[in-house]
Amino acid sequence: MSISTGKLDYKKTTLLGFGFLASSLAWSLYNSLVPVLLEERFLLTTTVIGVIMTIDNFFGIIFQPLVGAFSDRTFTRYGRRMPWIMVGIPLSALFFILIPWAKTLWLMMAFIVCFNLIMSLWRSPVIALMPDLTPRPLRSKANGLINLMGGIGSIIAFLAGGFLAKIDSSGRLAFGMGSLLMVASLICLLFFIREPVADAWRDAQRSAINRRLTSREFAATLENEEASEEIKDKGGIGRKLTAGEKRSLFLLLGAIFFWFCAYNGIETFFTLFATNTLHVDKGTATIMLTAFSLTFVAFALPAGLIASRRGRKKTIVAGLILLLVFLMPMVFVNPLLVLFGVDTASASSAMIKQVVVIALLACAGIGWACVNINSLPMVVELASHDKIGRFTGYYYFFSFAASIVSPILFGWIRDMTQNYNTLFIYAVICFGLALLCTSFVKHGEAGATAAPPSEDGLSALENM
Repeated sequence: MSISTGKLDYKKTTLLGFGFLASSLAWSLYNSLVPVLLEERFLLTTTVIGVIMTIDNFFGIIFQPLVGAFSDRTFTRYGRRMPWIMVGIPLSALFFILIPWAKTLWLMMAFIVCFNLIMSLWRSPVIALMPDLTPRPLRSKANGLINLMGGIGSIIAFLAGGFLAKIDSSGRLAFGMGSLLMVASLICLLFFIREPVADAWRDAQRSAINRRLTSREFAATLENEEASEEIKDKGGIGRKLTAGEKRSLFLLLGAIFFWFCAYNGIETFFTLFATNTLHVDKGTATIMLTAFSLTFVAFALPAGLIASRRGRKKTIVAGLILLLVFLMPMVFVNPLLVLFGVDTASASSAMIKQVVVIALLACAGIGWACVNINSLPMVVELASHDKIGRFTGYYYFFSFAASIVSPILFGWIRDMTQNYNTLFIYAVICFGLALLCTSFVKHGEAGATAAPPSEDGLSALENM
């Protein structure tokens, strides 16, 4: 069940990225259109909308770590992760397409709850596929390519979804498109991705004499093989973290919490910010976010390549600085126009504001690529091979915890201030705290989890 440690298999990694494309597409449509549907149809306050938008995160914070750990212990003919994905995507697509058809708040809430529950049961497994199939030194590159696919999903959501929202304000066309593409992504995974565990299952059953191995017997055989592979990879199966590694892990997870607080606040409330501050319709507001996603997609793979040469931490720090530089001016768009004597109520003023905001979002997308591409590889770098799903769960625990806190907290801030410009003050503070945490992280670079090498293995380790 060995994994090649040579060059990155770009074709397989791209196909693997369809799982993340499906997830990103669904969440981008959900986060940009559901708040507007709740406000327009049911006249809910911003705080209540923020609470509803955290339902997925409550499920995520509970189930993501559990499912990640369970998938580590799932042994089937389809692999560890694929059974969760095969069941999860079709059910998620079903409830997703039903959301805009709800005529009452309670029915919409039922569809939202079911959709979010099922999504929480397959997201950790689909993300854990990348480190399962990719050697440690290549994970930043692979994550860059997979996030490029996720960014394409977001672009489809914002661009095509925004266009369909203009045609059909009920959201039925946009959500229908999202569901169809989710199912199409699953088909790509089923046809082109095969887990090493699935191959090992097939080989074990062929070699068994006169009977089929049980799941428990296969698990014991697989653990012995993985232990051998981990010794070769210097990871040490079942290896415990040192005190310094634990400190770096906690700081890194804290940074993940803060930068996802900022990101989730922007993603959830930007549509309302744009409709209330820039005075554009919700379709245009959704399309404006395409600028952020476009530069994220364009810089996803370069961010992984830069990290492989300059280091993951340095790349993340640079990304956080870029985010601070380009998001801070968002607070002053209206005051600056007044300062330069522009009538903020005129059509030309609205156009100027749109252009400025799109430009700033585009530049900020580069910074977000540097941050987001390299965070998961830093976390799973600290995991031995048998704990990849668990550490992926840790990553999602803190990112989803941020997604619980952030919409509620900013919803309350906005209701207290009655000013959507506070959205970017809030985001800048959160990104600043993330930068502070990241500056103290000392582990998580490629090969950082390596056990002390023997004299015979020193030259091999130096060549990684």
